[in-house]
Amino acid sequence: MSIGKGGYRVIAYLSVGLAIAGAVLPLLPSTVFILIAAWAAGRSSPEFEAWLLNHRRFGPVIANWRHRQVVPRSAKVLACAMLCVSWATVYVVGAPAWMLVLLGAFFCALGGYLLSRPSC
Repeated sequence: MSIGKGGYRVIAYLSVGLAIAGAVLPLLPSTVFILIAAWAAGRSSPEFEAWLLNHRRFGPVIANWRHRQVVPRSAKVLACAMLCVSWATVYVVGAPAWMLVLLGAFFCALGGYLLSRPSC
């Protein structure tokens, strides 16, 4: 199944919007959404992909990931901290035990993968 250029373009623009929101809202990971945006833009809009690659903030993050799968140390620290804050928030609001266990396992796996990537 192919979503076509229009679908990829929508994903790219939505991801940039979420990344911008993530710069303000502490529970949204900006870096992940920028990488998704670059991936989708590469399949739909060479102009938008070029804009992302030449952006002073986004460009280096995308280039580091594409060439060496490197994640900035500050992004790792912030992401792991936000995973902990997110889990604690779910705990405080009284989520059922099964949800806490599933989220905890998912967050640990996500954090483990993130920490296993090289840093820059």
